[in-house]
Amino acid sequence: MIRKVAGVFLLMLALAGCGKERMVIPNVPVNFSALLTDPRLLKLSSPGGGVVLTGYGVAGLVIYRTTNGNYVAYDRCSTVNPEKQCAVVLDDPTFTVTDPCSGAKFLLEDGTPVKAPAELSLKKYDVFISGNTLQVRN
Repeated sequence: MIRKVAGVFLLMLALAGCGKERMVIPNVPVNFSALLTDPRLLKLSSPGGGVVLTGYGVAGLVIYRTTNGNYVAYDRCSTVNPEKQCAVVLDDPTFTVTDPCSGAKFLLEDGTPVKAPAELSLKKYDVFISGNTLQVRN
């Protein structure tokens, strides 16, 4: 009897593990570096500023200067149906980004989803400031 109960339990556990697998943003090497005076980064001169860069990550980068003055960087690839590699776009004002394919929105302070159908945060990269140089890598 104990074997039957244990068998049923193991079967239920195995079935509970089966479900729709969530796609994640692929890991690709990112190594961006530029002076903070670079014209592409001028909008980062004050908190709340954001810029979009193409050619890095899966669908490009969004670099944002948080309200406390720190810098964060995310992959532009939306976490909603990431296999489509839909690149998020900056909203105005620049506190959120929107996935034009699904309508999902993400908060740039921490990358969290703020509007459905998004459930997962944007993929975040490491940002380093060395002197007057901003570096984004993983």
